[in-house]
Order: sequence, then structure tokens, then C-alpha cells
Amino acid sequence: MTASTHALAAQVAEALLARGWMLATAESCTGGMIAAACTDLAGSSQWFERGFVTYSNAAKSDSLGVDAGAIETHGAVSEVVARAMAFGAVRHSQAQVGVAVTGIAGPTGGSVDKPVGTVWFGFCVDGRLSSELRRFDGDRAAIRQATVQHALTRMLELVQATG
Repeated sequence: MTASTHALAAQVAEALLARGWMLATAESCTGGMIAAACTDLAGSSQWFERGFVTYSNAAKSDSLGVDAGAIETHGAVSEVVARAMAFGAVRHSQAQVGVAVTGIAGPTGGSVDKPVGTVWFGFCVDGRLSSELRRFDGDRAAIRQATVQHALTRMLELVQATG
């Protein structure tokens, strides 16, 4: 974990602890890297509730309740699926905050519409759903690390905005 990732995770921890909230992650393209960044911190059990690594479409449906029809219609890498993953992470845990990522880390698997580096983020913070699309450059490791950084950064902003 990079120093900046460690610092971001510590800020997320502080913000969640200040509100008495727990976090659940739902990860596809990062394979648990967000959860690992969080649980690298001592005392994370006070604010990190659980992580779901839902790499396959079936896992997204089975573990998070993502509608298989939505995956079929929109694809696993889509706004609809990212939002459903974030909602499912909260619904299937004791957390008040959920973060989800689904994307194409490469080096293969991209398309014209969804090139390698395409990542959809879903956030569920205190019952409010939001999502955003990012495209990252680099190799598989760089895309995955950028995804972790962005997920932590945006989650921190959303939690802090709750007052």
C-alpha cells in the first residue's frame, strides 16, 4: 500500500469513527484491494464491517442481490450495476456506508464503448446512492491502484459532506 493510500484510509477511518458508522466494500476489478487498504490500519474493526469480492456476475447477484437481468442488459461494468453493488453491500451488512467498484483493469477485456481503464464507482452513504465513471490509464496494476485511490478519496468526500 502506498503512503497516500494509507493516509486516505486513515482519513476515512477518522470520518467514519466520528459518525459511529461502519463501512462495507463491494469489489470486482480491485479484488479486495480497497478492503485490504482499510484493514491494513490497526483498529479497523471499529469502522470496517466487511468486504465482498464479487468478481463474477453470479457473485454479484448471489452475494449482493444485483439483478441478473440488469447485468445482462447493461453489462457488469455499468452505472446500474455499480449502484446496485453499493446498495447491496449496505443491505447485506451492518454498515451505513458502502463503496463498490466494477471495471476493466486489462490488459484485455476492453471494447470501443468500455475501453481498458473504465471503472464505475457506486457509493451508498447514509441511505443516499451516487455513482460516477472514471477512465484510468496505465497497466493493470496502475488501473487497480488508481481505482482504490479514487474510491477512498470520493468516499471520504461523501462521508464528510454528511455533516
